[in-house]
Amino acid sequence: MVAKINADTSGGLKITSDTSGTLEIQSAGTTKFTVNSAGVAMPGPLTGLTSINGGQVGGSRNKIINGAMEINQRGTAAVATDQAFPSDRFKTGEAGGGNMTCQVVADAPAGFRNSIKAIASTADDCSQAADEYTIQHRIEGNNVVDLYYGNSGAKTTTLSFWVKSSLTGNFACFLVNAAQNRSLVKQYNIAQADTWEKKSVTFVGDEAGTWLITNGIGLNLCFTLGAGTNYAGTIDSWQGSRLMRGSSSVQFMATVNATWFVTGIQLEVGSTATDFEYRSNGQELALCRRYFRKFGGIAGQPLSQQGAQYLDGNTIYFSYMADLSEMRAAPTASLTGTVNTDYAVYQSGFTKQAGFAIGAVAYSSKVGVLFQTVKNGHGLSSIPQLFLGAGSTSGFLQLSAEL
Repeated sequence: MVAKINADTSGGLKITSDTSGTLEIQSAGTTKFTVNSAGVAMPGPLTGLTSINGGQVGGSRNKIINGAMEINQRGTAAVATDQAFPSDRFKTGEAGGGNMTCQVVADAPAGFRNSIKAIASTADDCSQAADEYTIQHRIEGNNVVDLYYGNSGAKTTTLSFWVKSSLTGNFACFLVNAAQNRSLVKQYNIAQADTWEKKSVTFVGDEAGTWLITNGIGLNLCFTLGAGTNYAGTIDSWQGSRLMRGSSSVQFMATVNATWFVTGIQLEVGSTATDFEYRSNGQELALCRRYFRKFGGIAGQPLSQQGAQYLDGNTIYFSYMADLSEMRAAPTASLTGTVNTDYAVYQSGFTKQAGFAIGAVAYSSKVGVLFQTVKNGHGLSSIPQLFLGAGSTSGFLQLSAEL
């Protein structure tokens, strides 16, 4: 067998044969690579590498945030409504007579600990044309600039993930733009029931349509668990409408109590699925907090970062500056629980000040919010040491800038 291939600067290409079982690739007599039964070895540094799989050399290959479902700021309770979040950055889509229950569970293949589990709690055969059931991950336009969608030379991407279901057959997933007038459906086959299987599908880049590269929805990845005829059509090529499945795709929602699990989701540039890119928990949380932040849940914990900011007649204003990292957009702020029970206005020493109506957010920016509280006849001529606080484990301040 060939044992050495040497690009000699004086004698040209030299091939030496022996039976060592190791192949050496040399340059001017210096070994650059060795290949044997143990694998490939490179004794020197790797230089001149411009990409891996057509994408960047370093990290941040994965366009999906929280693809292993490690971050769950809203908790891990089951959700069963449209536009709910079973895990950070993952959203449900439900329209029809059935009900899909989704929840993060500790059931995952080796190397992962969480997955999203979907249950067809109330069956729907999707006989109505507009029925749809999906789990979605909306990717910000700022994060897909490099894909060059909508232009000649749009890049190919590969989606890989782990999946398990009580049903077998061809399931569907798809990419769609913000205007929902460009989509590409791909199918993946689940061969064995109730068994974790790794899947990958490749999407050619879309050279047509309008794709946002702002802080809006740049790309929406969806897993289809049921869809009516309005959304059935051609697979494996870009279409000028929002399609969700092929004609033979499994209608998961038609089987009551059917289960479907997913984790380890990765979308990357290139036509090859690489291993899942693990980020630290701190990195993943920071990425999630660009879209959603939740504070509180501890009795006695302030929900306003500072005390009262200013007094205007019967109205007192409190602020919360999230931190120095901006959110995607000015967030919608909300307080959970019951006013004057789960959250309230307090004076220093955590003495509750009853009678305040805690209402609208007067101002919101990418880095904070200003709350407006009202108490008629409070009799204050100056601002005492007041702050907005949680009164129980059910009192939270939530800031949402979700796509």
